Amino acid sequence: MLNKFINKGGKKLRYGYTTGSCATAAAKAATKMLLTQKPLKTVLIDTPKGWRLELNIHDIEISKDFVSCSVIKDSGDDPDITNGIKVFATVSLNESLKIIGGKGIGVVTKKGLSVAVGEPAINPVPRQMIINEVSKVLPENKAVLIKISVPNGEQIAQKTFNPNLGIVGGISIIGTSGIVEPMSQQALKESLALELNIQVESGNKALVFVPGNYGFSYALSLNVDSNKIIKTSNFIGFILDKAEEIGLQRILIIGHLGKLVKVAGGIFQTHSKYADARMEILAAYCASIGASSILTNEILNCNTTEQAVELIKDNKLTKVFNILANKVANRATKRTHDSLKIECIIFSQGFGELGRSANADNLLKEFKNAKS
Repeated sequence: MLNKFINKGGKKLRYGYTTGSCATAAAKAATKMLLTQKPLKTVLIDTPKGWRLELNIHDIEISKDFVSCSVIKDSGDDPDITNGIKVFATVSLNESLKIIGGKGIGVVTKKGLSVAVGEPAINPVPRQMIINEVSKVLPENKAVLIKISVPNGEQIAQKTFNPNLGIVGGISIIGTSGIVEPMSQQALKESLALELNIQVESGNKALVFVPGNYGFSYALSLNVDSNKIIKTSNFIGFILDKAEEIGLQRILIIGHLGKLVKVAGGIFQTHSKYADARMEILAAYCASIGASSILTNEILNCNTTEQAVELIKDNKLTKVFNILANKVANRATKRTHDSLKIECIIFSQGFGELGRSANADNLLKEFKNAKS
């Protein structure tokens, strides 16, 4: 158990650790036990967040040819379908250090994800974590084959978004920091409302809203003052309502196309479990400016918005992104009963900035090294 906590909305919530950390710890422990032929009770790993984890090792099976063990996922106080699952690693000597997926690990079947088609859904950061930690216990003249598995992963995956992404046969091994930050919805909403109140009480009447880390990083790349940025998570509608309630005057929304295209379609809770019409909305707007039926269907069948952007650019229909940015601004303005001035900037991971609403340039200037 990870005994670290965060206070959100007056509630003390416990951090957890990701499936990526579980896979890393299991792989490191199995490798060490293969080399020593002795069981381990715990193993230490470093995480990208900078925290060191000591995790318990379970289900140990040791032979001269291979070692298998598991680590139990602990999501802390975050509501997570994978909480309590066992992530296994089976390790055997090999000519090179290689990571493969076993039972219950999904396989990528569609383009547009960070993992290539045909590969197990073990994301780049967890993959690198495994390599880093296993390398710490491997002699220079030895290498291992690491198989990651989750026995009930295929059943669990049916309750996730994986099937929609074209990840079949199991769950994904994920996590960019190695740590799960608890995201109790009510606590997060209360925390967001409190943050807004503090900003307004401090005299700030204009703020930048970003859905998450991608938006935050992109806003910083535009030289936006970090003190003026609020992460809305998926609660864009909630935070807009609060902004109107407490008297905010100007908002610049900066976000990834995958989130903001939903807002353009009137969806203000952007988590995929509530609504996901990204491709339908994007295809409809492209059709409205002349996309052929063939292109429209290709967009509808895209796995991610990043993939769709490439199609749209190839077919010279990029003006759709300015249209979408204006629509986001208009939807948000109507949501707040025309009481706020709201503009929007949309970007993508692979292509950078895509579109801006009509007066986004002027509003953006207000946030660059702004002092008030």
